[in-house]
Amino acid sequence: MKTYYIFFLLLITAIATEAQKLNLYSPQVKTRIKKVENNLGGWVKIQDSTGWNILDRMAYYRINGVSVAVINNYKIEWVKGYGWADTAQKIPVTISTLFQPASIGKSIHAVGTMKLVQDGRIDLHHDINAYLKRWKFPYDSLSRGKKITTLELLSHTAGLSVHGFDGYKWYQPLPNIIQILNGEPPANSPAVRSVFEPGTKFEYSGGGYAISGMEVEDVTGRPYADYMTQTIFKPLGMNHTFYYSQLTEKQKKNLATAYRFDGKDIGCKYHIYPEDACGASLWSTPADLAKFIIELQLSLKSRNNKILSSTTVKQMFTPQIEKNNALGFFIEQKGSDTYFHHDGLNEGFVADYYASIKNGNGVVIMANTDLAAYIDITEEIINSVATVYKWKGFYNPVVKKEVIVPDGVLNTYCGKYKFRDDSDQSVTVFWRNGKLWFHDSSSPTPWLMHFSSNTDFFFNEIMFNIHSFMKDTHGNIDSFMIKAQDGSFKVKKVI
Repeated sequence: MKTYYIFFLLLITAIATEAQKLNLYSPQVKTRIKKVENNLGGWVKIQDSTGWNILDRMAYYRINGVSVAVINNYKIEWVKGYGWADTAQKIPVTISTLFQPASIGKSIHAVGTMKLVQDGRIDLHHDINAYLKRWKFPYDSLSRGKKITTLELLSHTAGLSVHGFDGYKWYQPLPNIIQILNGEPPANSPAVRSVFEPGTKFEYSGGGYAISGMEVEDVTGRPYADYMTQTIFKPLGMNHTFYYSQLTEKQKKNLATAYRFDGKDIGCKYHIYPEDACGASLWSTPADLAKFIIELQLSLKSRNNKILSSTTVKQMFTPQIEKNNALGFFIEQKGSDTYFHHDGLNEGFVADYYASIKNGNGVVIMANTDLAAYIDITEEIINSVATVYKWKGFYNPVVKKEVIVPDGVLNTYCGKYKFRDDSDQSVTVFWRNGKLWFHDSSSPTPWLMHFSSNTDFFFNEIMFNIHSFMKDTHGNIDSFMIKAQDGSFKVKKVI
């Protein structure tokens, strides 16, 4: 009883502290926070409907914790946490809760590398083996005699394998960087090797960033985490950003627990990643990542330049080969504005950010959830921020009118559907809480179905596809048709 009482007091103290911080915001900012919390939107919007509430959407996707930071006019306007950092211990998400930003760390790594380029210690266009000392990349026939450059590593155009890394449980031995690159035990990932000629096309490669991290260490002669801390985190005041190897026992108590799509933990509190440069081992907060973003935005205007010059940042934001992949960032045109962004996914964690190149706006979102909610919850919050803060042309949902379909008709749609006879992928249409749901076996999260006619249905989460139930010659439902941008196909009813 005494333990419970102490825990209850700690929880109340944490909530009171967050409320006190929220009270520091002006009435205008508080109003905008409330609007953001109640304007979440998908890529399809039902005519005359209102936006969704953030807590309702977290429940819809079974997400335990979310943390958000909003940038307005080159400043962090507000930061707020929602839900639980740990459900078993009932630890709430606060603005100081650390999440794994995962591949967002690639943006940070790219800036650290470009600092060495700016200082003349690395040439973007030289063979990476000129800088690697402990290990050399083993070129083979697939590289067709071309050498890999640092520019290609940072832009995912080096033609390398290994998309990402799975991480390790706390009791498993961790590989060193050479074992990771060679795919040798105890590494649980394959060797990083050529899969096509460098500089010819885009192919996302966390393995390429692992090589780039070794390059940074070999050029500087310093541990990677130490170099990044001294070069980026300390100058920018990112006091809540660490690589796992740097964490103290006290700091580990502030780490969010990783959860799968069903809201359950991943079998341990979180995975440990020895791959620093690809961002996997990084822990941070939305506020710290927002500081990093603002520095880049100000550097472009030559107003800060604590790390990089305006010229270097512009070089980083220049797309390579494809129109949106730059050096550590992806570039997107939304309406009349251009944005740089990156997302991240580790097991049990997702993160995303968008930031304008010209006018100092942005948003960072971190959550302790898995792949199922990855695209949806982060995009819905981003869309809400874009709406409330009037990012022109950013959020343009398809508006559809929903009709009421009789239950008797809906009952005929229930059942199991298969994409192909030789495929295990199936769809189940079923009732839940008085509504019809659609569950694709390849996606852990079912989607709520909406109807634009008695036979045509749609989802808030999918913008372009058209779905229609079909009848056989006897008038029975035998399939549904999917009309997508890349063609149409029929999914047959089997049960």
